[in-house]
Amino acid sequence: METFTIGVLREEKSPPDKRVPLTPLTCSELKRKYPHLKILVQPSKIRCYSDDEYTAFGIDLQEDLSGCDVLMGVKEVPADQLIPGKKYFFFSHTIKKQAHNKKLMHALIEKKIQMVDYETLTDKNHNRIIGFGRYAGVVGAYNGILGYGLKYDLFRLKPANLCRDKAEMEEELKRARLPNIKIVLTGGGRVANGVIETLSALRIRKITPEEFLMGSYREPVYCQLNPRDYVERPNDHNFDLNDFYAHPEHFVSRFAPFTKTADLYISTHYWDPRAPKMFTREDMQARDFHISVIADVTCDIDGSVPSTIRSSTITQPFYGYNIVTEKEDLPFNKDTVCVMAVDNLPCELPRDASDDFGKDLSERVLPHVFGEDPDRLIERASICVEGKLTAGYEYLSDYAY
Repeated sequence: METFTIGVLREEKSPPDKRVPLTPLTCSELKRKYPHLKILVQPSKIRCYSDDEYTAFGIDLQEDLSGCDVLMGVKEVPADQLIPGKKYFFFSHTIKKQAHNKKLMHALIEKKIQMVDYETLTDKNHNRIIGFGRYAGVVGAYNGILGYGLKYDLFRLKPANLCRDKAEMEEELKRARLPNIKIVLTGGGRVANGVIETLSALRIRKITPEEFLMGSYREPVYCQLNPRDYVERPNDHNFDLNDFYAHPEHFVSRFAPFTKTADLYISTHYWDPRAPKMFTREDMQARDFHISVIADVTCDIDGSVPSTIRSSTITQPFYGYNIVTEKEDLPFNKDTVCVMAVDNLPCELPRDASDDFGKDLSERVLPHVFGEDPDRLIERASICVEGKLTAGYEYLSDYAY
């Protein structure tokens, strides 16, 4: 069988991203499973796995990847570094016509690149099959707990990005001594499951939404809300999920009772701009608005959570939202809601996040790259090929050409 070569790109975007699409161990396992496979890794001083860790697993380092069949990175590749005619896998952040990546989109077309975006890799039911969502949830929940401890001077935890891995972060979490607070979580899927992992490590008990609103507890508790719990049609209590996805503008929020009961809110739900906000800035000014810390993992600026007025950073994860002035303020002041809105949370635990992502990539995607692709997985995920947008992405034409 002919040799097939994967090139692992060095991350060049600024600020630098330490994650990798394939860890040294995953590379080694892939080579064992596919004897015809060759993997070349561009040297890098910033990635979470060192060059020495790759070479220790028998993976070759090479600067020039122009001879590779497929090139894989994590974040956007600078337009001037794209090699014409190649097949690339990375998060391009172009499918929503992101203005800052218009130059990149033009280059992908001009250089006749086949762009396979991880975000567009879906199964037959249009569900995403790969991503870093789990670790966004894991770290987002940890940051929310950390922020609550700081706001009320209860405990201080080491930031997740200063922990070597998830195991160390969970050891650190054991130092958190939470009072009998109530935590409300919105959303499902990978991100919410990541949040639940962290809350489970703290042994926080899960209760139903009804119990959350009606009961009082001597221990910290949390509830998880799905769309039927936080939106409804006006004057109609028969909830239809497909109707909500198709016509979110026909719904109103029913989240208000939770704002009067919850102490910490963790947001992980997908939000369509046509859908109602969870609550308004006016709602936040009410005397009985009780939420004091918000961990907005979704990080939609001025989206479903109106206190998210900007994204925050790994080194400065918190800011305050002043409910009186409706402006940014100090994060731990009495009159401010503490907001955590880091938009690249998985980067705080890059080794674990990369390991998780690489396993999914090797098991769920690469077999379709190396061999037969009866489900047309790669074809459906390709935004452009040979200088043209593919059928599913022609809506990008005014952005791409």
